[in-house]
Amino acid sequence: MKDYSYPETVEQWDVFEIKLQGKSEGNPFTDYEIGGTFNYKGISTEVNGFYDGDGSYIVRYMPSFPGEHTFIIEGSFSDETYEGSFQATKAESPNNHGPVRVRGLHFEYEDGTPYYPIGTTAYVWTHQSDEMMEKTLEELSKGYFNKIRFCVHPKHYLYNLHEPVTYPYVGTPTKDTYTRESFNGGVLIGEGNDWDFTKFNPEHFRRLEKAFVELGKLGIEADLICMSPYDRWGFTEMSSEDDDLYWKYILARFSAYRNIWWSLANEYDLFLKKTVADWERYAQLILDHDPYNHLRSIHNCREMYDHNRPWITHCSMQRQDVYRHVEYTDEFKDRFKKPIVWDEIGYEGNIDQGWGNISGKELIRRSWESAMRGGYPTHGETYDVPEGILWWSHGGVLHGESQERLKFLGNILKETPGSGLKRIEGWWDEVLSTVDTPFPSGYFIHYYGFNRPCRRHFNLDENVSYHVEVIDTWEMTIEEVGIFSGTFVIDLPSKEYMAIRLKKVTD
Repeated sequence: MKDYSYPETVEQWDVFEIKLQGKSEGNPFTDYEIGGTFNYKGISTEVNGFYDGDGSYIVRYMPSFPGEHTFIIEGSFSDETYEGSFQATKAESPNNHGPVRVRGLHFEYEDGTPYYPIGTTAYVWTHQSDEMMEKTLEELSKGYFNKIRFCVHPKHYLYNLHEPVTYPYVGTPTKDTYTRESFNGGVLIGEGNDWDFTKFNPEHFRRLEKAFVELGKLGIEADLICMSPYDRWGFTEMSSEDDDLYWKYILARFSAYRNIWWSLANEYDLFLKKTVADWERYAQLILDHDPYNHLRSIHNCREMYDHNRPWITHCSMQRQDVYRHVEYTDEFKDRFKKPIVWDEIGYEGNIDQGWGNISGKELIRRSWESAMRGGYPTHGETYDVPEGILWWSHGGVLHGESQERLKFLGNILKETPGSGLKRIEGWWDEVLSTVDTPFPSGYFIHYYGFNRPCRRHFNLDENVSYHVEVIDTWEMTIEEVGIFSGTFVIDLPSKEYMAIRLKKVTD
């Protein structure tokens, strides 16, 4: 008798999931296969399924179109073949616009809605207690960010020396004890790890899936860091065969979630035993096993990856200099011809690490500099609070000043009459931004950063009128000054972080 169930209807771009019982002898993670073929009006999509423990197998599929979808599930996991159909309804839920796609040097959802990423980083928030995860989701529900970077594997690093709630494999962790004083900041493998890298721990991956679902409800993209060099459990030391098995497993489990982005690694160049050929092999596995073509990137510490590689959809950048970083946005756009996402430009905080002690004002300045040049910033917070819970690692509650200002910037970007911004020539003490189209847009933002002019002169076409606004990016105010044309002067308060926005008057 066929023992399986599945929903009769699923919303477009949501996850259709079918669970089946199958063989459990031996090692079901490696001994048996399961796959599905889904058909929509002659369009065929093949997906891999996965073993979820206790004799249960799962196949997931993301319907891209409303209407009837049929399927066939088969494989060595069972002696039977399973067939059925379901209806995909039109996407109507809040924040369901489909997967994010690249459009030129910017982004938009599959339904055509522009997407302007304002991200944050909380590397191991899904590895904390249920209570801490709920606190993180509550903070994220305030709408500061629409993207978050976090890891599949646990992370061993300063301020994060405790054990995670779950591990990705069946086995036991190291028996070693680590303290802040003994931590040397490098890659470290503890003694006593005993893992079976051919047997996954489904509970670990279910926690991630819960996060994907809750983030999706909030309209937040899950920028998933699939490999991290900060390790004491031996996950950076796995063989090529174990790595490939891992990639195939997470691709089968996660690909059907519309808000997934694949970040191959955080600081790939700190993996001392991985070669470029390894990273290219992982990328090919994504291309082969993700039928939905989710966004793909790789992040560096010192040595930048070749972002011209065709599998890379956008550039995940880290600041390379104490003083200049997002100012290179224009150069990188010209060099790689891809969207520039600044996933690490320094964190707001006060810890004793150079990457984690800039002020909220400096983080906002860097974020506006990036955005006005057509790039996209990512937040992080590293305050040395007494309980040692840093948002950048654990999530929880934010303590800084930048998050509300980033929400303000995000709302400014949403008002862009187009897919994104680009920098054009302006005065030498400003970043002048306009809509990234080949034709004049009639929309301009003059951003002054740490400069603080008391006024600014304009000499424009007398036949074109503009609504003029003065924006205080720190106080989060927008002052309507009036309608102007030709030659005019706009007074400013001699403060840092000011901007002037001009919007062409249309009938």
